[in-house]
Amino acid sequence: MDYKIKSRIWIESKYGVFLGEGRIKLLKAIAKTGSLSKAASTLGMSYKKAWNLLDSMNKSTQKPLVITTTGGKGGGGANLTKHGQHIIETFDKINQKCWEFLDNELKKISL
Repeated sequence: MDYKIKSRIWIESKYGVFLGEGRIKLLKAIAKTGSLSKAASTLGMSYKKAWNLLDSMNKSTQKPLVITTTGGKGGGGANLTKHGQHIIETFDKINQKCWEFLDNELKKISL
C-alpha cells in the first residue's frame, strides 16, 4: 500500500497568523489578476475577507507585500511587490522541504 503524509504549515507572529496556504494563494491570485477583487472572486472569497487578510499581512512586515491603488477613471489595482514575490517563493520552498522531509521519514516506518 502507498502511504502519504499530509501537512499544512503556517507562520505566526505575535499578532497571529502571518502566512499560510490560503494567504499565499491570495498573493498568487493578486499577482496573476492585478486586482484584489478579481483575486478574491477567483478564490471564492469575499472582497472584505481578502482585504482583511492582505491588510493583516502588510501590517506584519516591514515592507508591504502588495501595493493597492484605488479605483477611478482608470480603475484600481493591486500589484505584488518584490518583497511579496520573495515571501511567496520562500514559503513555497519551506513547504516543499517540509514535504520532502516528511516523505523521507515515512519511508523509515514499516507500515
